Amino acid sequence: MKKITSLFLLLLIMGLPLQVFAQQKVPILMYHSIDEFKGHGLKGLYVTPENFEKQMNYLKNNGYTLLTFERWQDISKVKKPIFITIDDGYKNNLNVYDIFQKLKTDRFKPTATLFVISDFIGRTNRLSKSDIKKLAKSGFFSIQSHTAVHPDLTKSNNLEYELKASKEKIEQITGKPVIALSYPFGIFNDHVLEETKKYYQFGVTIKPGVFIQKGLPNENYLLPRIEVKYLTTLDEFAKAINN
Repeated sequence: MKKITSLFLLLLIMGLPLQVFAQQKVPILMYHSIDEFKGHGLKGLYVTPENFEKQMNYLKNNGYTLLTFERWQDISKVKKPIFITIDDGYKNNLNVYDIFQKLKTDRFKPTATLFVISDFIGRTNRLSKSDIKKLAKSGFFSIQSHTAVHPDLTKSNNLEYELKASKEKIEQITGKPVIALSYPFGIFNDHVLEETKKYYQFGVTIKPGVFIQKGLPNENYLLPRIEVKYLTTLDEFAKAINN
C-alpha cells in the first residue's frame, strides 16, 4: 500500500496527468447516411433512422455524455464521453436533427459532428448552405471539414485548397471555428499530417477502435473511430462502445 501511495505522490510531483493512472476510453462513432436504403450507394454506409434512434436512446439510457471536438477537454471530466461523427454531409443527415429534437431533455443534450465536403455543399443529395446554417445554430451540431472535394490527400497537388480553403468556406457559412478534419478514405501520410496540423487541432481516421488518451505525439490527429453499419445490431453497438 505504501508503495502505491509513494508512486502516486511521485506522479504528482513529476506533474504527470492522472490519465496515466486511469486511461479514459473514448468511443468515436462513425456514420454516413442516416436514411432507409433505397438501392443507391453502398448499403453498409446507411443506418436507418429507426436504428439510429435506438442507438442514441441506448446512449441516453446508459449515462453517456455526447461531445463535439470543441469540448475535447471534457473527455476526462464527464461521465462516459462519446463522440458521434457523420461523414460526407448528406441531405439525409437532417434526420439526425429530428431525432435529436425528440430525444433531448434537460439532462440529455445530444450532439454530433458533421464532416462536410465543402465543394459538395448544395448538391442534390447534400446539405445546402441554409441546412448547414440551421444545424450549426441548433446547438446539436458541430460542422467540420471533410476537405474540399474528398480526394486521396496523399496524391493531392493542392493540399492548401483541400485543407485551408475547405475550412474557411465552412467557417464563412457557420460563423464558427472549424478545428477538426476527417481524412477522406482514412488515407494520410506524414506530409498530410504535418499540413493538417497547420489548420486543425484534430484529425479522425477510419482505423477501428476506442481512443485512449496516452499523451503520445500527434495522437489528436490519429483518432480511431468505430464504424456503425446498416446491419449493426443494438447488441453489437453496445459491445463496440463498451469494449
